[in-house]
Amino acid sequence: MSRTTWSSSPSATSAPLPDEEQRLRELGYQPVLARRMGGFGNFAISFSVISILSGCMTLYGFGLGTGGPAVMLWGWAGVGLFVLCVGLALAEVTSAYPTSGALYYMADRLGGRRWGWYTGWLNLLGLLGAIAGIDYGAALFSGAFLNLQFGFTPTPEKTFLIFLCILLLHAVLNLFNVRLVSLLNSISVWWHVAGVAVIVGVLAIVPDHHQSPSFVFTEFVNDTGWDNPLYVTAIGLLLAQYTFSGYDASAHLSEETSNASVSAARGIVRAIWASWIAGFILLAGLTFAIQDYAGTQRSETGVPPAQIMIDALGESGATALLLIVIVAQLFCGNAETAAASRMVFAFSRDNALPGSAVWRKVSSRTQVPVPAVWLSVGLAALIALPSLYSATAYTAVTAINVIGITPAYAIPIFLKLRAGDRFKPGPWNLGRWSRPIGWIAVLWVAFVTVLFCLPQVSPVTAKSMNYASIALAVVLVLATVWWFVARRSYSTPSAYGSEREQAEIAEDIV
Repeated sequence: MSRTTWSSSPSATSAPLPDEEQRLRELGYQPVLARRMGGFGNFAISFSVISILSGCMTLYGFGLGTGGPAVMLWGWAGVGLFVLCVGLALAEVTSAYPTSGALYYMADRLGGRRWGWYTGWLNLLGLLGAIAGIDYGAALFSGAFLNLQFGFTPTPEKTFLIFLCILLLHAVLNLFNVRLVSLLNSISVWWHVAGVAVIVGVLAIVPDHHQSPSFVFTEFVNDTGWDNPLYVTAIGLLLAQYTFSGYDASAHLSEETSNASVSAARGIVRAIWASWIAGFILLAGLTFAIQDYAGTQRSETGVPPAQIMIDALGESGATALLLIVIVAQLFCGNAETAAASRMVFAFSRDNALPGSAVWRKVSSRTQVPVPAVWLSVGLAALIALPSLYSATAYTAVTAINVIGITPAYAIPIFLKLRAGDRFKPGPWNLGRWSRPIGWIAVLWVAFVTVLFCLPQVSPVTAKSMNYASIALAVVLVLATVWWFVARRSYSTPSAYGSEREQAEIAEDIV
């Protein structure tokens, strides 16, 4: 296939590197962010956001009762394959439009202003839901760690307080320049790889008892209250689909990445397949090490993977492994905060958010969108508020992430397919595989978007209902209402260069 570049392309590496600053001006934007991130750093941010030590661990308890080991392992394998198709198709569009706005800018260019508008709001919902889900998961694991060390009782109120402290930490770290974010993400890659190796290795060697392969790969468990095994299996895919999200971070950081037209596309694809392999190993290692299935589900720590570690290794060993997981989750939340803040900055730069003049401001000292960072963590805190009174709120938050961000992936892919020859591919593209992979991606996203709006447990009550659909409806209504207020001011520029545009950008660097 001519010009197909899946991870390392002769055509991409042998051709002269594009002038990314000039390309950004051609796309309509004056460069104001510091381009200090390399190709590995760009891959690292998406790998850190996917974070198998966050997604797999925090939803492992959900998986135990929603299909059990069989759905967790085979669901991971199947979902990973479809997500790779989504990532390949999205990477192709990213190569053509390497901007911080990413998904909504692509949709705007390929489909028009209204397509871009709704894509942006969906993307924003997903990114903010991801910060909430990641950092609340880190708070849950921190509570389990404190329980083992100090007898701390992780009540919803105490867990939420830990969550707010983690949000504050990530906000502060993201106020420094992008080099620190890039450095932390690079460390995060090796921390995740080494962490998975240590956790799986210890759980494979130390315990005297392990589950059989037939149990790990065929045992089906249904504690949802629903009778239909196919429905339960489908709902159980949330564990994998939630984990496999956030790889658009590479696109959102493209204005801060060298050779972004190639590096950002590669970063997306590499992050997915590396996480796919490592995540399967992690899930298998945890499941083989289960000593007491029912006891794991009812763990006093509130975190089933922690109970697996306690039963297999004792409290001291479990505490050490939990620390590995918590640090990985902190890396993950920090990377997601960076990605979300760039989305807020870009969306405000095009006057799409209430108070855009504030949120698009960039620090002249660090070249970081400081107000956008604070808005991102503040809204993430609001999204997680239902966790104070609802036991199922956390899975609803993760579903918010999936049904917000996943459709936003598919919209520019669909519009690219609809555009046909009007779409001009960048230096990284799929060649003749573009259309079949693109359609697989679109159909998969349509399926999971509907799926994760459905109730996850039965009977459905005020406390057990899936609030993700309500969050989606609220955001779509808000986007529609605000469209009629801001549609005259919202626009993505077709070309950069007027004196007025230069003056407006200069005012926003503070």
